[in-house]
Amino acid sequence: MLNYNEIKPGVAVLVEGEPYVCTWNNIMQKQMRRPVNQTKLKHLIKGNSIEYSFQQSDKLKEAEIEKKPAVFVFHDERKGEWVFHEAANKSTRFSLSDEMVGDGGQFLIPNTEVETESFNGKIFHVKLPIKMRLKVKEAPPDVRGNTAQGGSKIVTLETGATLDVPMFVKEGDILEINTESGEYVGRA
Repeated sequence: MLNYNEIKPGVAVLVEGEPYVCTWNNIMQKQMRRPVNQTKLKHLIKGNSIEYSFQQSDKLKEAEIEKKPAVFVFHDERKGEWVFHEAANKSTRFSLSDEMVGDGGQFLIPNTEVETESFNGKIFHVKLPIKMRLKVKEAPPDVRGNTAQGGSKIVTLETGATLDVPMFVKEGDILEINTESGEYVGRA
């Protein structure tokens, strides 16, 4: 059981039988009143957010989130499905929707290990590696001119994703990309 003041960002709790994860909290006390923990909670399965205030007398159950390793196999663009298999058993395949994988999926290459998060056996999120190394498939030639501010250009990666990078990046270079922000980190 969790006390009201233990609900902080990243902690998953059950509120009225539904699983939520805390994204923001603020413990406050007004004059002679009891302290209150104001929170913003995101539903783990539906994805909607709510604001909820926990009182000092509240006791909450922690939501049991199961984390399992999985391996990305391929992306079916026609159906909008991402196919994975369990890390321990290649024959156990499952598919997830575009929403579950998120924007970082554009940087996934086959045989990349990821981590799935599930609640009561239902997968609700896929955690991708924070940094991925990808090869530049197409890069426009450097353009001479105003580079005092550090010019940039858009390149196409081996996965088909486009990325804004510095001028010195050439076709064939291997880049390190942050999958959470979708930004160029450096050359590998």
